[in-house]
Amino acid sequence: MTNTPRVLLTEENSDLWQNCAQELRANGYEVQFVAKDGIDVVRQVESKHPDVLIMDTFLSHMDALGVLKEFKVRKLMPKPLIVLLSSVDNGSFEQETLQNGADYYFLKPFDPLVLAERVTQLIAWHSNGMQTSGIPKTAPGKSELEVMVSEIMRQVGVPAHIKGYQYLREAIILSIENAEMISSVTKVLYPTVARTFKTTPSRVERAIRHAIEVAWDRGDVDVLSSYFGYTIQNSRGKPTNSEFVAMISDKMRLRLRAS
Repeated sequence: MTNTPRVLLTEENSDLWQNCAQELRANGYEVQFVAKDGIDVVRQVESKHPDVLIMDTFLSHMDALGVLKEFKVRKLMPKPLIVLLSSVDNGSFEQETLQNGADYYFLKPFDPLVLAERVTQLIAWHSNGMQTSGIPKTAPGKSELEVMVSEIMRQVGVPAHIKGYQYLREAIILSIENAEMISSVTKVLYPTVARTFKTTPSRVERAIRHAIEVAWDRGDVDVLSSYFGYTIQNSRGKPTNSEFVAMISDKMRLRLRAS
Protein backbone atom coordinates (compact mmCIF):
# COMPACT_ATOMS: atom_id res chain seq x y z
CA MET A 1 0.00 0.00 0.00
CA THR A 2 1.33 3.44 -0.91
CA ASN A 3 2.49 6.01 1.64
CA THR A 4 -0.53 8.13 0.71
CA PRO A 5 -3.41 5.62 0.36
CA ARG A 6 -5.66 6.31 -2.63
CA VAL A 7 -9.41 6.12 -2.12
CA LEU A 8 -11.92 5.80 -4.95
CA LEU A 9 -15.39 6.96 -3.91
CA THR A 10 -18.57 6.54 -5.95
CA GLU A 11 -19.98 9.98 -6.61
CA GLU A 12 -23.34 11.16 -5.38
CA ASN A 13 -24.71 14.67 -5.55
CA SER A 14 -25.07 15.21 -1.81
CA ASP A 15 -23.32 16.95 1.07
CA LEU A 16 -22.76 13.57 2.74
CA TRP A 17 -20.39 12.39 0.01
CA GLN A 18 -18.47 15.67 0.04
CA ASN A 19 -18.19 15.41 3.83
CA CYS A 20 -16.89 11.84 3.48
CA ALA A 21 -14.23 13.02 1.03
CA GLN A 22 -13.32 15.89 3.35
CA GLU A 23 -12.88 13.59 6.39
CA LEU A 24 -10.82 11.10 4.38
CA ARG A 25 -8.55 13.85 3.07
CA ALA A 26 -8.19 15.23 6.61
CA ASN A 27 -6.92 11.76 7.60
CA GLY A 28 -4.26 11.81 4.90
CA TYR A 29 -6.00 10.01 2.03
CA GLU A 30 -5.97 10.95 -1.63
CA VAL A 31 -9.62 10.86 -2.73
CA GLN A 32 -10.97 10.61 -6.26
CA PHE A 33 -14.59 10.27 -7.34
CA VAL A 34 -15.96 7.79 -9.84
CA ALA A 35 -19.39 7.80 -11.47
CA LYS A 36 -22.08 5.81 -9.69
CA ASP A 37 -21.96 3.23 -12.46
CA GLY A 38 -20.84 -0.36 -11.86
CA ILE A 39 -19.18 -0.74 -15.25
CA ASP A 40 -17.25 2.51 -14.78
CA VAL A 41 -16.24 1.45 -11.24
CA VAL A 42 -14.64 -1.74 -12.60
CA ARG A 43 -12.88 0.23 -15.35
CA GLN A 44 -11.55 2.90 -12.97
CA VAL A 45 -10.33 0.37 -10.40
CA GLU A 46 -8.42 -1.51 -13.09
CA SER A 47 -6.81 1.66 -14.43
CA LYS A 48 -6.19 3.62 -11.22
CA HIS A 49 -5.43 0.76 -8.76
CA PRO A 50 -6.84 2.49 -5.65
CA ASP A 51 -5.96 1.15 -2.21
CA VAL A 52 -9.57 1.54 -1.03
CA LEU A 53 -12.85 1.47 -2.94
CA ILE A 54 -15.91 2.96 -1.23
CA MET A 55 -19.07 2.38 -3.23
CA ASP A 56 -22.81 2.43 -2.85
CA THR A 57 -24.54 -0.94 -3.15
CA PHE A 58 -26.94 0.43 -5.76
CA LEU A 59 -25.19 1.48 -8.97
CA SER A 60 -26.40 1.89 -12.53
CA HIS A 61 -25.72 -0.89 -15.08
CA MET A 62 -24.15 -3.19 -12.47
CA ASP A 63 -24.76 -3.21 -8.70
CA ALA A 64 -22.06 -3.60 -6.05
CA LEU A 65 -22.49 -7.38 -5.88
CA GLY A 66 -22.04 -7.55 -9.65
CA VAL A 67 -18.88 -5.44 -9.35
CA LEU A 68 -17.48 -7.77 -6.68
CA LYS A 69 -18.18 -10.83 -8.83
CA GLU A 70 -16.60 -9.10 -11.84
CA PHE A 71 -13.44 -8.51 -9.80
CA LYS A 72 -13.35 -12.25 -9.08
CA VAL A 73 -13.82 -13.18 -12.75
CA ARG A 74 -11.05 -10.80 -13.78
CA LYS A 75 -8.84 -12.01 -10.89
CA LEU A 76 -8.14 -8.40 -10.01
CA MET A 77 -4.72 -8.05 -8.35
CA PRO A 78 -4.08 -6.30 -6.14
CA LYS A 79 -7.67 -6.04 -4.97
CA PRO A 80 -8.46 -2.82 -3.10
CA LEU A 81 -10.04 -2.86 0.32
CA ILE A 82 -13.75 -2.53 -0.41
CA VAL A 83 -16.27 -0.69 1.78
CA LEU A 84 -19.94 -0.86 0.81
CA LEU A 85 -22.48 1.80 1.75
CA SER A 86 -26.12 0.76 1.90
CA SER A 87 -29.49 1.97 3.11
CA VAL A 88 -30.75 -1.64 3.20
CA ASP A 89 -30.37 -3.57 6.46
CA ASN A 90 -30.47 -7.06 4.97
CA GLY A 91 -28.31 -9.63 6.77
CA SER A 92 -28.29 -12.21 3.97
CA PHE A 93 -27.34 -9.62 1.31
CA GLU A 94 -24.62 -8.24 3.58
CA GLN A 95 -23.16 -11.73 4.09
CA GLU A 96 -23.24 -12.39 0.34
CA THR A 97 -21.28 -9.22 -0.38
CA LEU A 98 -18.72 -10.04 2.32
CA GLN A 99 -18.34 -13.57 0.95
CA ASN A 100 -17.72 -12.12 -2.51
CA GLY A 101 -14.89 -9.84 -1.45
CA ALA A 102 -16.28 -6.81 0.40
CA ASP A 103 -14.31 -5.91 3.52
CA TYR A 104 -16.92 -3.84 5.33
CA TYR A 105 -20.64 -3.10 5.04
CA PHE A 106 -21.73 0.34 6.28
CA LEU A 107 -25.39 1.11 6.92
CA LYS A 108 -26.76 4.58 6.20
CA PRO A 109 -27.10 7.00 7.83
CA PHE A 110 -23.57 7.19 9.19
CA ASP A 111 -21.07 9.74 10.42
CA PRO A 112 -18.36 10.55 7.81
CA LEU A 113 -15.85 10.72 10.67
CA VAL A 114 -16.70 7.13 11.64
CA LEU A 115 -16.30 6.07 8.01
CA ALA A 116 -12.80 7.59 7.89
CA GLU A 117 -11.89 5.87 11.17
CA ARG A 118 -13.12 2.52 9.88
CA VAL A 119 -11.09 2.87 6.67
CA THR A 120 -8.01 3.57 8.78
CA GLN A 121 -8.70 0.45 10.87
CA LEU A 122 -9.13 -1.71 7.78
CA ILE A 123 -5.87 -0.45 6.32
CA ALA A 124 -4.07 -1.13 9.61
CA TRP A 125 -5.54 -4.63 9.72
CA HIS A 126 -4.45 -5.29 6.13
CA SER A 127 -0.97 -3.78 6.61
CA ASN A 128 -0.32 -5.90 9.71
CA GLY A 129 -1.04 -9.09 7.79
CA MET A 130 -4.05 -10.11 9.84
CA GLN A 131 -5.90 -13.24 8.84
CA THR A 132 -9.69 -13.50 8.69
CA SER A 133 -9.71 -14.28 12.40
CA GLY A 134 -8.31 -10.80 12.95
CA ILE A 135 -5.31 -12.04 14.88
CA PRO A 136 -1.81 -10.79 13.94
CA LYS A 137 1.32 -12.87 14.26
CA THR A 138 2.79 -10.60 16.92
CA ALA A 139 1.35 -9.39 20.21
CA PRO A 140 -0.88 -6.39 19.45
CA GLY A 141 -0.68 -2.88 20.79
CA LYS A 142 -3.78 -0.93 21.84
CA SER A 143 -4.61 0.28 18.31
CA GLU A 144 -4.10 -3.18 16.80
CA LEU A 145 -6.31 -4.69 19.50
CA GLU A 146 -9.06 -2.22 18.60
CA VAL A 147 -8.81 -3.28 14.95
CA MET A 148 -8.95 -6.97 15.91
CA VAL A 149 -12.00 -6.54 18.12
CA SER A 150 -13.67 -4.36 15.47
CA GLU A 151 -13.18 -7.12 12.91
CA ILE A 152 -14.73 -9.74 15.20
CA MET A 153 -17.68 -7.47 15.95
CA ARG A 154 -18.17 -6.97 12.20
CA GLN A 155 -18.17 -10.74 11.72
CA VAL A 156 -20.63 -11.23 14.56
CA GLY A 157 -22.96 -8.61 13.10
CA VAL A 158 -22.75 -5.56 15.38
CA PRO A 159 -23.26 -2.48 13.13
CA ALA A 160 -20.65 0.22 13.61
CA HIS A 161 -23.07 3.15 13.51
CA ILE A 162 -24.99 2.37 16.72
CA LYS A 163 -23.88 3.81 20.05
CA GLY A 164 -23.46 0.44 21.76
CA TYR A 165 -20.78 -0.57 19.24
CA GLN A 166 -18.06 1.59 20.81
CA TYR A 167 -19.17 0.75 24.35
CA LEU A 168 -19.12 -2.97 23.58
CA ARG A 169 -15.73 -2.80 21.88
CA GLU A 170 -14.24 -0.94 24.83
CA ALA A 171 -15.74 -3.44 27.29
CA ILE A 172 -14.24 -6.37 25.37
CA ILE A 173 -10.80 -4.72 25.19
CA LEU A 174 -10.85 -3.95 28.91
CA SER A 175 -11.80 -7.57 29.64
CA ILE A 176 -9.01 -8.88 27.40
CA GLU A 177 -6.48 -6.74 29.24
CA ASN A 178 -7.89 -7.55 32.69
CA ALA A 179 -9.88 -10.79 33.00
CA GLU A 180 -11.12 -9.81 36.47
CA MET A 181 -13.20 -7.01 34.93
CA ILE A 182 -15.81 -9.50 33.77
CA SER A 183 -16.39 -10.78 37.30
CA SER A 184 -17.59 -7.33 38.35
CA VAL A 185 -19.50 -6.01 35.35
CA THR A 186 -21.89 -3.69 37.18
CA LYS A 187 -19.46 -2.28 39.73
CA VAL A 188 -16.29 -2.04 37.63
CA LEU A 189 -16.70 -2.66 33.88
CA TYR A 190 -19.71 -0.44 33.11
CA PRO A 191 -18.43 2.49 35.22
CA THR A 192 -14.99 2.24 33.53
CA VAL A 193 -16.54 2.34 30.06
CA ALA A 194 -18.87 5.14 31.15
CA ARG A 195 -15.96 7.30 32.31
CA THR A 196 -14.21 6.83 28.97
CA PHE A 197 -17.25 8.05 27.03
CA LYS A 198 -18.48 10.57 29.62
CA THR A 199 -21.83 8.87 30.15
CA THR A 200 -23.53 6.79 32.85
CA PRO A 201 -23.12 3.06 33.62
CA SER A 202 -26.84 2.46 33.07
CA ARG A 203 -26.67 3.96 29.58
CA VAL A 204 -23.64 1.82 28.80
CA GLU A 205 -25.53 -1.28 29.93
CA ARG A 206 -28.61 -0.45 27.82
CA ALA A 207 -26.59 0.43 24.72
CA ILE A 208 -24.56 -2.79 24.93
CA ARG A 209 -27.75 -4.80 25.36
CA HIS A 210 -29.20 -3.15 22.24
CA ALA A 211 -26.02 -3.86 20.23
CA ILE A 212 -26.18 -7.54 21.18
CA GLU A 213 -29.88 -7.73 20.26
CA VAL A 214 -29.16 -6.22 16.84
CA ALA A 215 -26.28 -8.64 16.24
CA TRP A 216 -28.45 -11.58 17.25
CA ASP A 217 -31.24 -10.53 14.92
CA ARG A 218 -29.12 -9.72 11.85
CA GLY A 219 -25.86 -11.66 12.31
CA ASP A 220 -24.78 -14.78 10.44
CA VAL A 221 -25.89 -17.92 12.31
CA ASP A 222 -22.69 -19.84 11.49
CA VAL A 223 -20.49 -17.05 12.84
CA LEU A 224 -22.63 -16.62 15.96
CA SER A 225 -22.58 -20.38 16.50
CA SER A 226 -18.77 -20.42 16.35
CA TYR A 227 -18.67 -18.02 19.29
CA PHE A 228 -21.87 -18.86 21.17
CA GLY A 229 -22.68 -22.39 20.05
CA TYR A 230 -24.12 -23.50 23.36
CA THR A 231 -26.56 -20.59 23.36
CA ILE A 232 -27.86 -21.22 19.86
CA GLN A 233 -27.94 -25.00 20.13
CA ASN A 234 -29.86 -24.99 23.39
CA SER A 235 -32.19 -22.19 22.28
CA ARG A 236 -31.45 -20.23 25.42
CA GLY A 237 -31.97 -16.97 23.59
CA LYS A 238 -29.54 -14.09 23.41
CA PRO A 239 -26.49 -14.10 25.70
CA THR A 240 -26.40 -11.60 28.53
CA ASN A 241 -24.05 -8.63 28.29
CA SER A 242 -21.52 -10.33 30.56
CA GLU A 243 -21.76 -13.64 28.66
CA PHE A 244 -21.20 -11.89 25.34
CA VAL A 245 -18.20 -9.87 26.56
CA ALA A 246 -16.73 -12.84 28.45
CA MET A 247 -16.99 -15.23 25.50
CA ILE A 248 -15.41 -12.87 22.97
CA SER A 249 -12.66 -11.66 25.31
CA ASP A 250 -11.81 -15.21 26.44
CA LYS A 251 -11.50 -16.47 22.86
CA MET A 252 -9.32 -13.46 22.00
CA ARG A 253 -7.00 -14.09 24.95
CA LEU A 254 -6.59 -17.76 23.96
CA ARG A 255 -5.80 -16.86 20.37
CA LEU A 256 -3.35 -14.17 21.37
CA ARG A 257 -1.62 -16.60 23.70
CA ALA A 258 -1.27 -19.10 20.88
CA SER A 259 -0.05 -16.57 18.29
